Amino acid sequence: MKSAFFCVPLHIDRTTPYYIYRIRMIDTAAFQGKKAKYFTLGCKLNFSETSTFGKMLDEMGVVTALKDEQADICLINTCSVTDVADHKCRQAIHRLVRENPGAFVVVTGCYAQLEPEKISKIEGVDLVLGSNEKADLVQFLSEAFVSRNGTASHYTKKTKDIKTFAPSCSRGNRTRYFLKVQDGCDYFCTYCTIPYARGFSRNPTIASLVAQAEEAAREGGKEIVLTGVNIGDFGKTTGEKFVDLVKALDAIEDIKRYRISSLEPDLLSDELIDYCARSRAFMPHYHIPLQSGSDTVLKLMHRHYDRQLFADKIHRIKEVMPDAFIGVDVMVGCRGETPECFEETYEFLSALDVTQLHVFPYSERPGTSALSIPYVVSEKDKKERSRGLLELSDQKTHAFYERHIGQEAEVLMEKATRGRAMHGFTKNYIRVELSPADARPEYDNQLIKGTLGDFNHDKTALKWIR
Repeated sequence: MKSAFFCVPLHIDRTTPYYIYRIRMIDTAAFQGKKAKYFTLGCKLNFSETSTFGKMLDEMGVVTALKDEQADICLINTCSVTDVADHKCRQAIHRLVRENPGAFVVVTGCYAQLEPEKISKIEGVDLVLGSNEKADLVQFLSEAFVSRNGTASHYTKKTKDIKTFAPSCSRGNRTRYFLKVQDGCDYFCTYCTIPYARGFSRNPTIASLVAQAEEAAREGGKEIVLTGVNIGDFGKTTGEKFVDLVKALDAIEDIKRYRISSLEPDLLSDELIDYCARSRAFMPHYHIPLQSGSDTVLKLMHRHYDRQLFADKIHRIKEVMPDAFIGVDVMVGCRGETPECFEETYEFLSALDVTQLHVFPYSERPGTSALSIPYVVSEKDKKERSRGLLELSDQKTHAFYERHIGQEAEVLMEKATRGRAMHGFTKNYIRVELSPADARPEYDNQLIKGTLGDFNHDKTALKWIR
């Protein structure tokens, strides 16, 4: 009978800058040749974690099922940022249960943490794991899979007891690696359930993250995206600083590119901006959540900055990196957002030199303090406001791309389906397209220099001229 050792983090000791590990012997005989399907909803952090789960199961002898194959194990990593996300999670669970009769179904992620009993009652679900338990997914799965009795088990802990950090550095079927550098959040914005779903801010050591990045380099990785819930808060556990993590990663010469997935504006220091501007491998690409351009609404949200601070950060970035791509999160229709407040947001963003807006409508979340704010925005107004900001975003992105036509650039190409166009991204995140006639399999995961041509047919990328 084949067995394997897995080294899984038990918890982070908050008094010392290192992990405490527990070594478990897992009997993998029952998993040999089993097929698994994975479904992920939500953020890049979720995709990174799912990829790591897949890698762990692969080491146990589990293979990924093809699209038209039935799976023996289904793993759904859920999101709960909106009620729409909750609905999509339930739909995904029902679909996977229906399409894979008899499969062992595991549900984890934010929705699993917030609604474990509701999920465990869904027919076909076998195991529900909260945010603290996902680090021990292999152990829970191995025990429940062997002793399966047709009754779903769920394991979650209260927010204050979520202390584990599940390491993740993986790419799945993507070109880029996603390195999880932080988890949880201490901010408790009035509209948000993420701190309840993921716990308080915590992180591993810089040394452990450097080791993971070095392993990615040995596997052939050239670009790493730093992911987390509130990345700028890195250091709460270990007493280290995010800018020092950036400097340490920048020293790994085999990794050619780094991107930072999202940084709160109040945690985006001038020191970090200036270092990235002159760094070897950190790209001129930022994603910064604004949520609202109205100071009135920002106060209602309990955000940690005002619009002037946000504008100052944008100006600082553009001062030292004129060609930087800047994406911005904006929430529309939250409680308290009067028409006048929305106009403030629209005018503020119109005047800012940003590249793209990620617009999403406010969603009522049970248990959040935003529910006590009396002014409610209608669904019709939410849609109209979203449409207006999305049109503004398209204008800004188009103008940004247009300014770069004719320039030379270096692109990291991504694998394409045979006979299809190949795509990749420049340093400042301009999407480029290489025609099927010019695409080559050997270009995958390679940095290639060329010239940025005109827009492609649907204006989602610039044509790539070699």
